[in-house]
Amino acid sequence: METEYKIFKKAGAFLSKYGIYFAFLLLTCILAIISPPFLTTSNIINILRQISVNGIIAVGMTLVIITAGIDLSAGSIVALSAVIAASYAHSGTYPLIVPLALGVISGLACGLINGVLIAKKRLAPFIVTLGMMTAARGMGLVYTSGRPVINLSDSYDKIGGGYFWGIPIPVIIFLAVVLCGIFILHYTRFGRYIFAVGGNKFAAKVSGINTDRIIISVYAITGALSGLAGIVLSSRVMSASPATGQGYELDAIAAVVIGGTSLSGGVGTIAGTVAGALIIGVMNNGLDMLNVSSYWQLVVKGLIIVLAVLLDKKSKNA
Repeated sequence: METEYKIFKKAGAFLSKYGIYFAFLLLTCILAIISPPFLTTSNIINILRQISVNGIIAVGMTLVIITAGIDLSAGSIVALSAVIAASYAHSGTYPLIVPLALGVISGLACGLINGVLIAKKRLAPFIVTLGMMTAARGMGLVYTSGRPVINLSDSYDKIGGGYFWGIPIPVIIFLAVVLCGIFILHYTRFGRYIFAVGGNKFAAKVSGINTDRIIISVYAITGALSGLAGIVLSSRVMSASPATGQGYELDAIAAVVIGGTSLSGGVGTIAGTVAGALIIGVMNNGLDMLNVSSYWQLVVKGLIIVLAVLLDKKSKNA
C-alpha cells in the first residue's frame, strides 16, 4: 500500500512538472488528426509569428508573477510604445535605431513608474498597473490625437514582416527574448533573488536582498519588453494605433498561468510560459481552421485559465 502511494505521489509530481508539455503535444496531435493542413510548415511558421508578440510580453510577465505581482498595463504600454516608435519611423527622417530605442525606453519608463510605486510606496500591484493601463492608453491617444500613425519606413516594417534565413524576424526576436529570460531567471543571482522575493519577501529582505530593487527591476523589464512587443506589432501591421494592444496583458497572464507559474509567487519557468503561449496560439489557430467562432475561443481560453489555477491550487494543497 505504501509503495502504491509513493508511485502515485511520484506520478503526480511528474505530471505537475511536465504535464503542460504533454498537454501541448496532445492538443497538437488532436488538431493534426482533425485538420491535416494544421501541421504544414507554412501554418507552423504562421503560429509562431502569431504568438511572438504575446510571447515577448509573457516572458516579462513571468518575472512579475513569480514575485507575486501582476501587471495589467502591458497592453496599454504596447500601444503607447508603438505610436511613439512609429512616429519616428517615417522614411527619410531618423535612423532605425531612434524609433527602436524610443519604443523600448518609453515602455521601460512606464515599467519603472509601476515598480517604484509598488516597491517604494507599498501600493498594490493590481491598483498601480490598473492606473497605468488607463494612463498609458490615454497618453497614446493624446500623443496621436486618436489617429493611427502610418507611412512607416521599409526598414521599420521589415522588423515585423521580414525574414532571416526563412524564419520570420518576430520569431527570432521572440526566441532571443526567451533565451535571455531563461538565462537571467535560472542562471544568475538576480534570477535567484526573484524567486526568493516571490517565495517569501520578508525572509528575502532579512537575508540581505534588496527586495525593492528586485521588484522595480522586474516591472521595468516587463515594461521594456512590452515596448519591444509594440515595435514588433506596429512594424508587422505597418501602422501604429493608440487603440491597439487591448487585452494583450490578459493573453500574457494566461500564457504564464497555463505554463505553471503560480499566482502566489515563487514558482515558475520561462519554458512553461513558452508552452502556455504555444497552447493558446495552437488552440486559436486550430479553432480558426475548424471555423469555430472567435466568441467560443474566448470561452475555451477562459476555461483553460481557470483549470490551470485549480490545478496549481491542488498541487499546493497536496
